[in-house]
Amino acid sequence: MPVKLVIVTGSGRSGTSSVAGTLKRLGLHIPQPEVATDERNPRGYYEPLWVADFHKYLLNPIPVRTIDSRPRAGEIAMAAVTPEVEAELRDWLRGQLDHPVLAIKETRAYWVYAMWERVAADLGLEVASLTMLRHPTQVVRSRDSAYLTDETDTFRRQRETTNVAAWMNSVFETERVTRGNPRAFVPYYDLIGDWRAAMTRAGRQLGLTFGDLSGPHEVDDFLTTSLNRSAATWDGLMVAPDLVGLAERTWVAASLLVESPHDAAAVARLDELRSEYAEVYESAAAIALDETTAQVAAVRRNLKARLATKQERIEKLRAELRALREPQAP
Repeated sequence: MPVKLVIVTGSGRSGTSSVAGTLKRLGLHIPQPEVATDERNPRGYYEPLWVADFHKYLLNPIPVRTIDSRPRAGEIAMAAVTPEVEAELRDWLRGQLDHPVLAIKETRAYWVYAMWERVAADLGLEVASLTMLRHPTQVVRSRDSAYLTDETDTFRRQRETTNVAAWMNSVFETERVTRGNPRAFVPYYDLIGDWRAAMTRAGRQLGLTFGDLSGPHEVDDFLTTSLNRSAATWDGLMVAPDLVGLAERTWVAASLLVESPHDAAAVARLDELRSEYAEVYESAAAIALDETTAQVAAVRRNLKARLATKQERIEKLRAELRALREPQAP
């Protein structure tokens, strides 16, 4: 039987690490070594280190962020994929096929999902996807606690707005690129609240079986309700009402895919919302054009000043070196 490749993805801070850790405890293989734990994720990322570095080196120079609010971010990312890049991924993935089911978790995978599909097809793998869904307010609050605790209100407002927009963009992109394969959408609340029911449903949708889950299981100790510490409320978040409304409608449409991953009405609704989001983004970019231009000019002035300072330092060092080389008078 062909090896099955389950790509675990979704917006950052949506529970991808929790579900990947669950899949590992249910018998799926995660290529080693994994990204090391840290203070932001002490329970582990369950993310192949090679894949994380591969996506980082591919996407950071463009740059495409882990969660990126630009509607064309996926196109930009795929434009960076060359035959050499695909060959590098193919060579690595070919060395991981000693297990019947692989779980590759990486929150940037949806930006270059078509590349993964092509490489998997070349190697004869069956591709499926598991996408984590978490309410946008919980994602934003989780990112706030992880990255914005020491920032000003102005910066927090900017980042919270961007993160809500990027959450929507990730939902649209992930849903769009995974339409051609078996897929499951798992709400984070379902996973934490009743992982047996959530994973049994996901397994059925992906063509996976996890054995008898009725008795005590190591997943019980891994997943606890205490992990879901963020409230699904907009209170306290500094996000414009229009964007809140669009995000809520996106959440409702995406949630329909949990029971029926290819629901035609939900897919069509998400396409409509994606078009609406693109219009909102373009309008916001146009409104902020002067601010963006001013910020770019300020960065250029700063870089010019820093370069001038460095050049002065270089000239001073050259003068000192010439003085040292000059013969001393007797």
